[in-house]
Amino acid sequence: MFKNMQNEWFFNVRADLLSGLVVALALIPEAIAFSIIAGVDPKVGLYASFCIAVIIAFVGGRPGMISAATGAMALLMVTLVKQHGLEYLLAATLLTGVLQIAAGYLKLGALMRFVSKSVVTGFVNALAILIFMAQLPELTHVTWHVYAMTAAGLGIIYLFPLLPKIGKSLPSPLVCIVVLTAIAMYLGLDIRTVGDMGELPDTLPVFLWPEVPLELETLYIILPYSVALAIVGLLESLMTATIIDELTDTKSDRNRECKGQGIANIGAGLLGGMAGCAMIGQSVINIKSGGRGRLSTFCAGFFLLIMVVFLSDWISQIPMAALVAVMIMVSIGTFSWTSVKDLKKNPLSTNIVMVTTVAVVLATHNLALGVLAGVLLATLFFANKIARLMVIKQEQPAENELYYQVIGQVFFASAEKFIDSFDFSIAVDRVVIDLNRAHFWDLTAVAALDNVVIKYQRLGAEVSVMGMNQASKTVIDKFAVHNDPKAVEKLLSGH
Repeated sequence: MFKNMQNEWFFNVRADLLSGLVVALALIPEAIAFSIIAGVDPKVGLYASFCIAVIIAFVGGRPGMISAATGAMALLMVTLVKQHGLEYLLAATLLTGVLQIAAGYLKLGALMRFVSKSVVTGFVNALAILIFMAQLPELTHVTWHVYAMTAAGLGIIYLFPLLPKIGKSLPSPLVCIVVLTAIAMYLGLDIRTVGDMGELPDTLPVFLWPEVPLELETLYIILPYSVALAIVGLLESLMTATIIDELTDTKSDRNRECKGQGIANIGAGLLGGMAGCAMIGQSVINIKSGGRGRLSTFCAGFFLLIMVVFLSDWISQIPMAALVAVMIMVSIGTFSWTSVKDLKKNPLSTNIVMVTTVAVVLATHNLALGVLAGVLLATLFFANKIARLMVIKQEQPAENELYYQVIGQVFFASAEKFIDSFDFSIAVDRVVIDLNRAHFWDLTAVAALDNVVIKYQRLGAEVSVMGMNQASKTVIDKFAVHNDPKAVEKLLSGH
């Protein structure tokens, strides 16, 4: 147990503490902004971010990943808050947590293996673009001071690490925030600050139970929202975990992450917070700043609460330009630039899946819809590719005999090709169908085999099906009708 704590919590203490501080600073304006999107008080988003980050540090399946209130989740809450109010949102948050825990026990995290690399790349690129686009309101209709501060922030972020010794000892995003805040305060610049985003809470969160009627009508109201929140939350969390796995060359426990997200959301709902999930932007900031262990996630939530409750006078002075510079760095670092360079050499189907994922996410601002579109397209392309690999060889070993050898996979996408490969115009007494190098997968494939066999039987030929592997034999024996004399007789008679 102690060895496990050392491996996950205390192997990278200094870097985890500093990266947690950077993430906490970046979380403040994000949590406030997402609260505004959802139509609730900024305290709801800030309390949720604190609670989710702290809880997920203990129960999550991916050390170093940051979870908090997110824009993708906030967008799903708007209608519920408008029509029924905050108390129903808190109840929906609790139910979301329960559904996510159930998903963890049902091992639904394993479904991520069906998400192809091109979908993940599209997801990453779309998120990078959304993160960048979210900064544009802070860069429009502003004075030149904002552009100068943002440019200076980017300069610090990218140039500070090049300094000998000190450049590696402090995370450059933290240096950027501290330096630009000091400059803005010293010069008295009239630019937008964190304090302008909304009022920061001045008290610690307290335990509360949503004041909603405990009846079926309440369940009917919150269930659709909770299901949507649970799906989007798990999808974004598992996708983010996959990206962090690649960045750190480590593996995460996806089913544990599902349960952890559920427990964290229940905790958030009981402390007056909204539902949340993993945040790719803040997770990348954490990794880029040196954070690797669970301590960095815990510190992000802990420092967030300390700063907004006890240091709000100082935190409210941070210029938004400093945080915009950090988020632009995140968007640049998140975007897969190699995917653009590889467009010429990648297969067309891969490029279509990636671009479609990006386009759907940008059009709907819904990451789940983009990933769903990408997965469906990737599945269709894969099925089409496998279907085209099926080959049927025809031989005529004797004058009154035809021999067919089926090679490849027979399923719904190749069933039509399977039927079309047989020549029913040749009059023979005997037909042999060799399935030694074939595999039958579904009912459509079995129906196609029935179709062929019964057609030949109608023509008066004796049909032998041979060489089935055990899996194909099980499916064919269970569902085929060509080997049932009564069924064949009924079909042949036209009834």
